[in-house]
Amino acid sequence: MLKVIFIFAGISGLVSVVLGAFGAHGLRGKLDERMMHAFETGVNYQMTHTLALLICCLFIQQWGKHWSLEYAAYSFTLGIFLFSGSLYLLAMTGMKWLGPITPIGGLCLIIGWCFLTIGIWRNNSF
Repeated sequence: MLKVIFIFAGISGLVSVVLGAFGAHGLRGKLDERMMHAFETGVNYQMTHTLALLICCLFIQQWGKHWSLEYAAYSFTLGIFLFSGSLYLLAMTGMKWLGPITPIGGLCLIIGWCFLTIGIWRNNSF
């Protein structure tokens, strides 16, 4: 399962760069300022949490499996999909019903950081 999460992190990093470039060059002037900001926020959070996901994977690889690090990886993965994904769709389609999904994704990201902190705290190699 770790390899799948590593691969997802690589793809997520790739997608965030591609979407960032698309937003900067393809969407300027096509979206209003509010929707452009939402799109950019999605890209920023996706890249940031992709790096956090990679850190989780590296810690698992280095320290061994622990429930907190695995849950952190799952939380970051779900958070990227829900948070950034809902912002991309909201910005591109204007579907307002996607708005309530974004905070759920944000909560997943927060939970991921909590689990990552527990994983680091429980490690005895420091």
